[in-house]
Amino acid sequence: MDEAMDVKQEGGQSLKGLEGKYLTFALGKEEYGVGILKVREIIGVMEITAVPHTLPYVKGVINLRGRVIPVLDIRLKFGMPVKEYDERTCIIVVEIYGPSGPIQVGLLVDSVSEVLNVTAAEIEPPPAFGTHLDADYILGMAKVKDKVQILLDADRVVGKGVLETLETV
Repeated sequence: MDEAMDVKQEGGQSLKGLEGKYLTFALGKEEYGVGILKVREIIGVMEITAVPHTLPYVKGVINLRGRVIPVLDIRLKFGMPVKEYDERTCIIVVEIYGPSGPIQVGLLVDSVSEVLNVTAAEIEPPPAFGTHLDADYILGMAKVKDKVQILLDADRVVGKGVLETLETV
């Protein structure tokens, strides 16, 4: 058995459990991936209605075929500078699990890249950044096609406190 398959993350999750298909997207020059089973659809940027008294990275809500979907600007969530939307900017609609069950949330990203099939041998645990950086939303680092893709946990990217706020929107 390959040693990479036996490696465990800090929480005890096996890296083998992380292998699978990931939708990759760009934020600036960095590439990220989110599990394809979390993705419901990818849409172009549409009119976003601002919601007062929300966190700065909660851009507001959209009306997607009669459903109200909250939208988070992932650049702002990760502390990156604001970027004007262009023809490649899009919203990845993911389904995450909140206190009252599944909820769909839009993740505003610079561009969508491709779907990658990532094996356990290509995944390394996230590096230890120390306690000053909140990186618990990183599942692992995938080394694919001479690039490093940062694999994200969609549920943790949104965050528990944000979920409770979004469910009241």
